Amino acid sequence: MNARERLLAEAAKRILITDGAFGTEIQNWKLDEADYAGNLGLARDQKGNNDILALTRPEVPETITREYLDAGSDIVSTNTFSANVISQADYAAEGLVREINIASARIARRLADEYAAKDGRPRFVAGAIGPTNKTLSLSPDVNDPGFREIDFDYLKTVYREQIDALLEGGVDFILIETVFDTLNAKAGVMAALEAADDLGRDVPIMLSMTLTDLSGRNLSGHTVEAFWHAVRHAKPITIGLNCSFGAEQLRPHVRTLSDIADTLIMVYPNAGLPNELGEYDEQPATTAGLVREWAANGQVNILGGCCGSTPAHIAAIAKAVGELAPRKPATPPVKTRLAGLEPMTMAA
Repeated sequence: MNARERLLAEAAKRILITDGAFGTEIQNWKLDEADYAGNLGLARDQKGNNDILALTRPEVPETITREYLDAGSDIVSTNTFSANVISQADYAAEGLVREINIASARIARRLADEYAAKDGRPRFVAGAIGPTNKTLSLSPDVNDPGFREIDFDYLKTVYREQIDALLEGGVDFILIETVFDTLNAKAGVMAALEAADDLGRDVPIMLSMTLTDLSGRNLSGHTVEAFWHAVRHAKPITIGLNCSFGAEQLRPHVRTLSDIADTLIMVYPNAGLPNELGEYDEQPATTAGLVREWAANGQVNILGGCCGSTPAHIAAIAKAVGELAPRKPATPPVKTRLAGLEPMTMAA
């Protein structure tokens, strides 16, 4: 079986567990600039460039990944959220994008295979692609609403470079996550589909939207249902939500997505909202209790954590949902479904 078939087979048996945050876990290492920079000789300060640790301090992402696998993760993601030309330009590290992605993918692949060999349970690797710090849908200049810093073709090229490197490193899926701009996500989708065509094989896509207001919209204004209509053509192996406001506020939006999507639902919320110091106080048992409600209602297939979540959160989630049945994907009637900011379903 290929990766898509293996994941679907496992997801039919039980609720699967993905991993938790990398950024907040890396902060716990208290690294200084020299740790990040290594001996690469880059022109700018590298502190905070978490992705580059795959080259300069690989034991950091390796240890964090191992801790998530120990906690029960079936899927681990690569530490590559900002490993693209646009984001790495802030650190003058654009020339290392391919190297960073290959190295990070190989770390995750090696550990996933190691744990699978121990107990025979499949482990999967998701190549994580963040939204970049640019947006295709909105102008950064309040005096010029039509201005865009980048265009679709350029962003697609940026994503394609990252996707090619992640696939070379051995990932099973391409995870386009924290989608605040639906058009950015569509550029990532197109890049992944083109990479699959060039390789002549299936490259499963995971898509994860982030909500930026409590009404259930992302920054480009799309509702959860409109977002699904806009990306369903890519036949993603998972659709879902991450980051946002924490599990408590995601409840109605998880239900909406579960009711309409004919694929797996993956949700990995923040551990609540940060306090005034930017730290996350929500305890593992609290997060686990909140997401267990979705599982008990048959609304999810894969669960994990985003900002502020730790291996302890993932272990608590795995324990909380271990005996619950996985969601069965919806089978909506065949209709023409379109999307602006709101969903549109054409009458028969």
